[in-house]
Amino acid sequence: MSGLLVFGRTGQVATEMARLAPDATFLGRDQADLTDPAACAAAILAARPVAIINAAAHTAVDRAESEPDLARAINTDAPAAMAQAAAELGVPFLHISTDYVFDGSGNRPWVETDATGPLGVYGATKLAGEQAIAAAGGQWAVLRTSWVFSAHGANFVKTMMRLGAEREELRVVADQYGGPTPAAAIAAACLTMIAAMQADPAKGGIYHFAGTDDTTWAGFAREIMSQAELACKVGDIATSDYPTPAKRPGNSRLDCAAIARDFGIARPDWRAALTDVVTELRT
Repeated sequence: MSGLLVFGRTGQVATEMARLAPDATFLGRDQADLTDPAACAAAILAARPVAIINAAAHTAVDRAESEPDLARAINTDAPAAMAQAAAELGVPFLHISTDYVFDGSGNRPWVETDATGPLGVYGATKLAGEQAIAAAGGQWAVLRTSWVFSAHGANFVKTMMRLGAEREELRVVADQYGGPTPAAAIAAACLTMIAAMQADPAKGGIYHFAGTDDTTWAGFAREIMSQAELACKVGDIATSDYPTPAKRPGNSRLDCAAIARDFGIARPDWRAALTDVVTELRT
């Protein structure tokens, strides 16, 4: 998409977006320092794009607990500055957010209007970013997603394939539920949404998008071992057996009816997407 400006260049979603929209402009950290919100706004005003997608974030969930100021700068202050610059230019702005804005309680899929309640710094800074974007006054959309995977960057699929090749058995959390989401599908959804927003200034708001069907991390791991033809067995453990600096939500299921209704975007089949990712990693 000519005239599209994307923050992020090497992340999972940005890498896939570059494949789908090679004529867009992608800004890496060397061109747009996300710890400097003013620099992000200046980059937008200098480029004068027709639309903006923010695919960059501080996604190190555990590390965010020990570096809250950095997480806040990248996840809250930078998107706020981007949204304000987009509003100044009168162009649509789309931002990628997370299931971590919720407290992970219950077992019903979260809808966009549910009360938020982040459990840690990462979720809190992402939620504050959403709120700042909504307050900026322009045309905006937030896409909350979960359990992102691809053949790029650091993610669960790559970790499981590496460990599965080294070990006979792995113990994986089996009491956290969510929808694994291929980065390629997120990239495609973002491009569909931003094009629709350009065509209709009334479009926007918060939307959920995740792969189908919902599973556990252990269930996801077993499917990875199967598709990668690894003999490693996966044993179930509880979240309490695997303590981490940041508390994880037990329920990350996302109701994706709204994005289907308003943009015609269906939930991706994560197993089919996993086949493509495994193939890419093997070659």
